Amino acid sequence: MIGEKLGGKVVAYSNQWFAAAENLIKANAPIRDATKFTYAGAWYDGWETRRHNPEEFDWVVIKMGVSAASVAGCEVDTAFFNGNQAPFISVDAVTLGSDDEYKTAKWEQVIPKMACGPSQKQFFVRPEVTKQTFTHIRLRMYPDGGIARFRLYGKVYPIIPQDISTVIDTASCLQGGVVVLTSDQHFGSASNLLLPGRGHDMSDGWETARSRVPDHKDWAIVKLGSRTEISRIDVDTAFYRGNFPEYITVEAIDDSNSEAPSPQNKNWEVVVPKTKGEADKIHEFDLNCGKSYTHVKLTMIPDGGVKRVRVWGTIDPK
Repeated sequence: MIGEKLGGKVVAYSNQWFAAAENLIKANAPIRDATKFTYAGAWYDGWETRRHNPEEFDWVVIKMGVSAASVAGCEVDTAFFNGNQAPFISVDAVTLGSDDEYKTAKWEQVIPKMACGPSQKQFFVRPEVTKQTFTHIRLRMYPDGGIARFRLYGKVYPIIPQDISTVIDTASCLQGGVVVLTSDQHFGSASNLLLPGRGHDMSDGWETARSRVPDHKDWAIVKLGSRTEISRIDVDTAFYRGNFPEYITVEAIDDSNSEAPSPQNKNWEVVVPKTKGEADKIHEFDLNCGKSYTHVKLTMIPDGGVKRVRVWGTIDPK
């Protein structure tokens, strides 16, 4: 929810003497080069502050990339910080109208003060999870030290347009879309399908292993952020030039009672029939279903890679 890929950004910080706070929300795994030094000292792929902090804690404020979200827990990764890791952390949250308001905001603690160990991933669960939503997060580090990566988990709540005739992409992770089931994600996570933008290479798309079985199909099921009357579906194979799917189909279902409908559910309806895939292209399919759906299923025949899927439509107020 705060990741750089989602549009999350560092708003402010108390100190970043040894390593920049913006590293906390980078998507790639942290790395270490023990031979690399900077003017400030040893180079670290994370956020690291000066020693001997005279205050109780160092802090960083991060704006979520999504519109707003509840908070269920967080992951604090101290990879390669050993002897200089943050001894303790806590997390606060707030809803702000603008970034500058963090200075006078009344923050709510969502993760209490917890001990951190050296060079490891640690997951901390919010003691009491509610539906209350937030837009900004403050990570505290007691009293100073280093953290490689910071991840926040919860539920995204979409922006409901005042004009219900507004067409939006309800599959987008920024609008609460989420991949709930997939057949395979050997080379790339199916959740990447819902990221904003077209990415920069194949590393942030959905790609499956090469199939060796006749009649094989790979698929991913997306729960839309809102029940949607679909008007268009885009399937983007950007950067997939020798490994795009030979064919694609898209099905949809209206099932508000299920988080993840079975791929074999007989109520799936074909909204995009079997279509020849092409390399490095946005495949646009205009629909006239006249119905609303809660989930879509993208199928690749037999396998391959897709960068993004967009489900455009209007939110059904029912």
